[in-house]
Amino acid sequence: MMEELGMLAQGVGHFMTPMSLFNIAWASLLGIVIGMLPGLTATMGVALLVTLTYGMPGDQAILTLICMYVGAIYGGGRSAILLNIPGTPASAATSLDGYPLAQQGKAGYAMGLATTSSAIGTFVGIFFLAILASTLAEFAFNFGSYEFFWLAVFGVVISGRLTGADDPLKGYIAGLLGLLVAMIGMESLHAFRRFDFGISNLSGGIDIIPAMVGAFGFAEILTVMRRKLDAQVIVSQGRTIPHFRDVWNYRRTAIRSGIIGTIVGIIPGVGEDIGSWSSYAAARRASKEKEKFGKGSYEGLTAAETGNSAVIPGALIPVLTLAIPGSTAAAVLIAAMYIHDIRPGPMLMIENPDFLYQVIAMLLFTTVAITIYGLSMTKLLVKVLSVPRQKLMPVIYVLCVVGSFAISQQMFDVYVMVFFGLAGYLLREMKYPMAPIVLGIILGSLLDTNLRRGLALTGGDMTPFFTRPVSLVLCLISVIAILLSIPAVNRLLLRGLKKVRLVIKWPVKNGA
Repeated sequence: MMEELGMLAQGVGHFMTPMSLFNIAWASLLGIVIGMLPGLTATMGVALLVTLTYGMPGDQAILTLICMYVGAIYGGGRSAILLNIPGTPASAATSLDGYPLAQQGKAGYAMGLATTSSAIGTFVGIFFLAILASTLAEFAFNFGSYEFFWLAVFGVVISGRLTGADDPLKGYIAGLLGLLVAMIGMESLHAFRRFDFGISNLSGGIDIIPAMVGAFGFAEILTVMRRKLDAQVIVSQGRTIPHFRDVWNYRRTAIRSGIIGTIVGIIPGVGEDIGSWSSYAAARRASKEKEKFGKGSYEGLTAAETGNSAVIPGALIPVLTLAIPGSTAAAVLIAAMYIHDIRPGPMLMIENPDFLYQVIAMLLFTTVAITIYGLSMTKLLVKVLSVPRQKLMPVIYVLCVVGSFAISQQMFDVYVMVFFGLAGYLLREMKYPMAPIVLGIILGSLLDTNLRRGLALTGGDMTPFFTRPVSLVLCLISVIAILLSIPAVNRLLLRGLKKVRLVIKWPVKNGA
């Protein structure tokens, strides 16, 4: 324990420099602004910022990206409270109680309570990140090709299942599209070129950064061009620092939501919106004030904001230990780490054990920064919402083009960005989720390489993929998730449960 505390102190001390504090200040503020503007998601902000960090030292680059990530998730709640328009998908649940509070003249107080809730959620997630990361890394160190293959399958399946809640089939299709994109280019074992159609630029595969900038940045530009959004900003009124009793009264809700958010964050590719809704639903079930939910409940607002903020440290647990993203923004962080010569995964704790505690320190500094901004600059930050999104889109477009080109100074990457922007726009219009596509691209090489490496080790025998304990568990979970998404299976399961209940109740009614 003393050794871990010492390494954490070193991590904090590492960023106690003027340059680090400056980067924390501007990146956190920029993240809040990006999150506040409806449509400019955390993933989009992180993806665009990656393209501007090439010249930075690795630790400073990751610091600014994490500040952007945390700030954007927090900032999304501002527009949710004031406009009833979530700045990011993670803040959708916040609007249920935040906007009614704003209509009651408590906009400032609602944002202050949301600020403290976000800070609590992040701290809960940091606690579990510090405890679980090293343990999970030691466990994952024993993984072989068979386990990593099923881990990649599990990530894509679960992401498709949960993000495509209305139509899981669309989630699975999106995940498969991502996997197909990942198959383009030279395969890693024998350098055989696949699916390049004779185009030399495709032989190196599709770079994840232009693809994500297109899917989240350029696609959003096209969406805004099609849909004009006009909303009246509600001016913040009254007190912004919440009373201690309002924070203390809902401490159990905050802790429960923080734990739920962290667990959701660990699940590959799910994201902050699921963490927020899961925390909100759990709080409503357990609340003694259910009738207030949706009408301006402090408890509901606390649950939603704590849940989505706790997902961030939770999402970094599989990033650091398994090199598998817990959210789409975390997927961009993985790409950024590779760009800056940081290799996430089980070996990270051996090759660079200090980095885990540096990440914890980054989260601590960022949480302090957003808390200060949130409690002291509420009325000033609200003015950002008066900027029409249509005027921001030309700036976003320039960043998309310049950022994509800056990766390798090739126009081909700009074409990739435009292609994925057009494809992303069309898929959005057809209600396909973006998260499984991104996760499929990230996990595609992991799945492909470990499948063929495992088959090479066994001479083509697939038995170990199904007989090793961890592989078998991941395989069964993936199959069950797919089966439960089939309506006919769900109906059969419900009928079976009803029959079981009748069998249990019948003897009781007859005095047996």
